Amino acid sequence: MADLTINVEFSGGMELLFNNERKHKISMPAQIDGRPTKLQDLLLHIRDDIMTEKKDLFVDNDTVRPGILVLINDVDWELCDELEYQLEDKDEIVFISTLHGG
Repeated sequence: MADLTINVEFSGGMELLFNNERKHKISMPAQIDGRPTKLQDLLLHIRDDIMTEKKDLFVDNDTVRPGILVLINDVDWELCDELEYQLEDKDEIVFISTLHGG
């Protein structure tokens, strides 16, 4: 099967964990171990291969830390099966930190 192209964006301060780059185009295989690629696969790829520092501020116990809003194609991930969401080509995944200093 062909690869998927996933558009990923980080905002609300999250971009600081990615060399101040807000937008990324990420290529993922359409299947991993014979099953469709899921959002959790993308999270682990981002954590292990793209993040530049402080990985614990993004992922905790293989899921997104509390305080980070995740949107899948402009829809809250809680309405899309969260980590079990099966990625599709050209999906847009946005991570927004809701925690700010003050």
